[in-house]
Amino acid sequence: MNLADMLSYADIGQLSRIATTYRCECNGNSKNELIQSILSTVNRRDVFESQISSMKLEDLRFINSLLFDPRDSFSLEELVARVQQSKFGSPPSEAAAAPSMIVKQEKAAAAVKKSSKRTKTVKEPVPESGPRETISRFKQYGWLFNGYSGPNRYLFQVPADLKERFKDTLERKFVSQAVYANDEPLAYRDEQQLLGEDVMQFLTFVYHNEIPLTSDGVMYKRSVLQIMDRLGVKESLPTRGEWRFGYGRRMKDYPNRMSLIYDYCYYNGWISESDSLLTLTDAGRERQALRSPEQPDKLYRFWLRLYKGAIPNIRAIVHWIDKLSHKWVNADSLKLALTPYIKPFYYDQPETILEQRMLGMMMHLGLLRIGEHAEQGQVIRMTPLGRSIVAGLSIEDDAIILS
Repeated sequence: MNLADMLSYADIGQLSRIATTYRCECNGNSKNELIQSILSTVNRRDVFESQISSMKLEDLRFINSLLFDPRDSFSLEELVARVQQSKFGSPPSEAAAAPSMIVKQEKAAAAVKKSSKRTKTVKEPVPESGPRETISRFKQYGWLFNGYSGPNRYLFQVPADLKERFKDTLERKFVSQAVYANDEPLAYRDEQQLLGEDVMQFLTFVYHNEIPLTSDGVMYKRSVLQIMDRLGVKESLPTRGEWRFGYGRRMKDYPNRMSLIYDYCYYNGWISESDSLLTLTDAGRERQALRSPEQPDKLYRFWLRLYKGAIPNIRAIVHWIDKLSHKWVNADSLKLALTPYIKPFYYDQPETILEQRMLGMMMHLGLLRIGEHAEQGQVIRMTPLGRSIVAGLSIEDDAIILS
């Protein structure tokens, strides 16, 4: 539903609080006047952008996490968790008490009646910290609406039209930070379609060879090197003692791109690690017999879900990379704009996550090109294939965990 629809379902108490936040002048006892006054104020671009520009970084991270979620509604517990995740490095606060306290607060506030006089707000609510206050503040702005769905199910929604306005406003903010090249780079790297071809190469190698495994189920170095000789992109083996986990089942054992291929085949049930050998399953032999490359949208879908555990807002970051890289953009300016929205993952800092786990893997997936420009240095641009895949794909939200 859009903002106008949600306002029509809201009680007069919530409408009055929203009108007070925006300093609307209207009859506090007229629901119609309250709705019209709120809409006329919120729909003003200067008012909306002023609210966004005054938001704290944690609040921007919070709303950014909601904009690209395919679900229409969120439980109170989910919102509290997202607020806490938006405070990078901050200890959780009021986690247990927040849900019940907000429900009680909303029920009590619904009983409050406003004066019939035409009033104008004198004082805007003071922003507070903590999950409970953050969610309440977003409700006062009319950015979150609550209701019941089923027995004892208390859910919140973001108006659909406000989601689009948030995206447009944030896009303008990020674009203002980006630095673009005026011409083509001297050279660039483009791996479109290569990853799908290499999935087929990997299955073919397993089909034709006996591949022994260690006691931990890992291929020996010789087999790994033989496989990489057949792949379209060469990678270095992980160094001993290198920190590698959280981005796939075999990330710790194989190079980044190869581990994605391996995990993809394992997840689809095409390979088996049994009796100290790596072999194809019946489904794997059927897939190998097709001798066709894997479709890039399927690989992209898998990558998003596999990396979501380490990068919870990966969908949002991919969206902004797509929007900012419609033409050649300076890589450093892109990182400067987006790293504040990426949460560190253990020893992986935001810069490493963006550069290696996202931009590097998006290049391997054929979604973007990475080039070297004479003036701008490293530059990045989405491929036509990448733009179509990112724009048209709808995936489940659950992260993949390969045990």
